[in-house]
Amino acid sequence: MSADQEQRTIRCLVAKVGLDGHDRGAHVISRAFRDAGFEVIYSGLHRAPEEIVQATVQEDVDVLGISILSGAHDTLVPEIIDGLEEYDAFEDTLVLVGGIIPDDDEEELKELGVSEVFGPGASMEQMVEFVRENTPEKE
Repeated sequence: MSADQEQRTIRCLVAKVGLDGHDRGAHVISRAFRDAGFEVIYSGLHRAPEEIVQATVQEDVDVLGISILSGAHDTLVPEIIDGLEEYDAFEDTLVLVGGIIPDDDEEELKELGVSEVFGPGASMEQMVEFVRENTPEKE
């Protein structure tokens, strides 16, 4: 990580996509990121993939954390990634997914470009450290 990156506040969007109405984990992650010194924006519940893409682009976030427990990750996450690519925002955004994701699906998400998948039991310290080490530098 460069000196500029250490001085710059990392901006994160924690997003709840689709019909998933469980947001306790998203709130826990948001608080942990805020406590780590990141600027955090929370999308609220029931956002469409296009809304997540628009918020990511408009807020110029460094990190997009998608929290999804509904099982629709195999449909919704690719739509978000496609939208980010349309706006040329994918390369500059660290995309993370959190939730209960089967191992086979985790590999597919990573092949699409998701940087990491955090499931139950992942530590807040592990997530914060991953973000600090892997956030792309913006020009």
